[in-house]
Amino acid sequence: MSPAGDTTVHAAGCVLWRRSPAVGELELCLVHRPKYDDWSHPKGKLKPGEDPLAGALREVAEETGYVAAPGAELPTVRYLAAGRPKEVRYWTAAATTGVFAPSDEVDRILWLEPAAARARLTQPHDRTLVDALLATHPLGTTPCP
Repeated sequence: MSPAGDTTVHAAGCVLWRRSPAVGELELCLVHRPKYDDWSHPKGKLKPGEDPLAGALREVAEETGYVAAPGAELPTVRYLAAGRPKEVRYWTAAATTGVFAPSDEVDRILWLEPAAARARLTQPHDRTLVDALLATHPLGTTPCP
């Protein structure tokens, strides 16, 4: 819960991963947001009183169509968005089932190996999350029971 007068935008998301269907290599899911014409990890603002992990999993489902099994928490990312401080908590999450359907918010997703995902991400602070996931792999990408 934010203290009174706190203008920080609270959000949560996941570095969504899977093993490629063809060869079993690690792939990360990136979302394209046409409003910003950028590539990022699935994330979004938390609803009032929403648990951050629950919000992260909700956002993954809304933006990618995939149900995700959460793993290790990753570093929190802080930056200014539209002049306001924004704090985004992230977790690793294994994609389980799902199918992507384009929307006004996210019109495309890509599954890329980590180096290609890192290069495609628009914001440098999103690239650090790929590094954090790789530093914890495989333990950090084992879904919680």
